[in-house]
This record gives sequence, structure tokens and C-alpha cells, in this order.
Amino acid sequence: MTFNYILLSTFLGGVASVLLAALVTLTALSRLANVLVSFSVGTMLAVAFLDVLPEATESLDAHEAGIWLLVGLFIFFSLEKFALWRHDHVELDPKHDAHRHPAGAMVMMGDTLHNFVDGVMIAAAFLQDPRLGVSTAIAVMIHEIPQEIGDFMVLLHSGYSRGRAMLLNVLSGGAAVLGGVLGYFALSSAREIIPYALILSAASFIYIAMADLVPELHQHRRPRDILLQLSLGILGAVVIGVFIHEH
Repeated sequence: MTFNYILLSTFLGGVASVLLAALVTLTALSRLANVLVSFSVGTMLAVAFLDVLPEATESLDAHEAGIWLLVGLFIFFSLEKFALWRHDHVELDPKHDAHRHPAGAMVMMGDTLHNFVDGVMIAAAFLQDPRLGVSTAIAVMIHEIPQEIGDFMVLLHSGYSRGRAMLLNVLSGGAAVLGGVLGYFALSSAREIIPYALILSAASFIYIAMADLVPELHQHRRPRDILLQLSLGILGAVVIGVFIHEH
């Protein structure tokens, strides 16, 4: 049963979020992208601090959990730095196809890895506690939609057709399912690793929210933008908080 939940959740977090992102991108709903980003920040931080970390510290002491959280933040910082460095070097390669901007390929590489990690984290959460798995999957899906919207726009800007951009995003989203399946079998036989995987999951959520999404929100700084962002961020946190309390 747990395996089926993991399959469904990783599919929704990976493939289904791509389809929703395409719907938003290609329709008048595109103006909702900024709204989703604000809401995503609240949900991701709430899942990390109110659900994942408390669950992990039931098996790890606070000091050890803090160390692994710090390690996780540096890991995700390093991965993003490498992706940016690699993008800069590919972009300067004169032999690269001039008709397609390399940003599109780099975005897909990074997003595929990110989706795979999301799948592993969802599996770890479900193996620890089904309730934790559901809240983690919700946070993943909500933050994936605005991220996939951004990826879709980058691919279109890089010279890909709508159909090819959709196909690449769907394939990238499928990496979450692969990560969930591999995570289930790997972690089932090594359950002592699960608390550490949860800590890394929390680090991923915190890093994405604060390093990637919040700077995007800071580009919109009119008073009404600030009020809307703060309200939606708090709403996202409250929704997750209520869900955790009820379950």
C-alpha cells in the first residue's frame, strides 16, 4: 500500500505538476504564477519546520539534526553553483548550436536531478509516516508548479517548440517517479537512513524557498505586492499547519 501511495504522489508531484504548469503557462492563468510562488514559500517552510524536522528529531538529537541540516544546505548550494558554472561554460562554447540557447538544456538537467531527489524524499517520508508523506508530497507538488512554469518559459525562450518543451518537461517530471521507486526499495532495507534523508529533504525545501523563490518575490516590491506575498505565504504555512494538526 505504501508503495502505491509513493507511486501516486511522485506522479502527481512530477508529471501532473508539469501538465498543470503547461496549462497555466499557455493560458490567461499565467498571471497566477507569482501567486503560486508566494504560496509555495509558505508551504515549503511549514513542511520543513513543522513536520519534517520534528519527525526526524524523534530519531536524532537536535544537535545532530542541526549538523545534517547545515550539511544539506551546503550540498544544495554546491549543486546549484555547479549547475550555474556549467551553464556559463556551455554558453561560451562556440560550437554549441546557435539555434537553441543552452539555458534550456541546463534547466532540464538540473530539473531532472531535482525531481529525482524529490521522489526519494517523498519515499522516505512515506516510509517514516504516511501523514508525513502526504504533507511532503503536497509541498513538492505546490512548489513544482511555479518552477515548471519557469522551466517551460526558459525552453520556449531557448528555441524549443511548445510540443517539445512539453515532452521534455514530462520526461523530467518522470524522474520523480523513478526516485520514488528506487527510494522505496533502497530505504526499506536501510530504515536507519530515513531520518537523515528527511533532514536533507527539509534542507532542500528551505534552500529552494529562501535561495530561489524568495529572490524572485523580491523583484515585485510595490506595497500591494508585499502585502499579497506575505498574506499568501502565511496562508500556505497555515494550510500545512492545519493539515498536520488534523492528522
